[in-house]
Parts: sequence; structure tokens; C-alpha cells
Amino acid sequence: MQEELINRITIDSNICHGKPIIRGLRYPVDNMLELLASGMTIEELLEDYPDLEKEDFLACLQYAAKLTQIKSIYRIAS
Repeated sequence: MQEELINRITIDSNICHGKPIIRGLRYPVDNMLELLASGMTIEELLEDYPDLEKEDFLACLQYAAKLTQIKSIYRIAS
């Protein structure tokens, strides 16, 4: 199930400047994570984005979780 979810996240250099997106659609993962972090529920997001599925949002969360498992994180100079 987890592998199936993560496969919903795709990267295409021709869509959204190569950012991770949901199922090849123009929905960047970072935008969906920001909406979830703002307090919106998956049910509310499904109403706003009827072409997405619950599993798409779960895939975004799984993708973010996997990013936190990398061995080294470096601060980017601002």
C-alpha cells in the first residue's frame, strides 16, 4: 500500500518547473502540504479539488515523511 501511494507523486521537468506533483497533474505537493498544515482537512480539500482523491493527500504526507528520513540536511544560506 505504501509503495502504491508514493507512486502517485511524480516529477516532470515540463510541469510546475520540475516540482513534485500529484499524478502528473498541476498540483504541487508542497502546496497541498501547506493547505494541510494550515488546518484544512482532507475532506475539505477533496471538496475544493474534486479531481483529486484521498490517497493523493496521503501520498503527499508519505512523501514529506520520506524526505525527513534523509541522512543529512543542510541549511541553505538566505
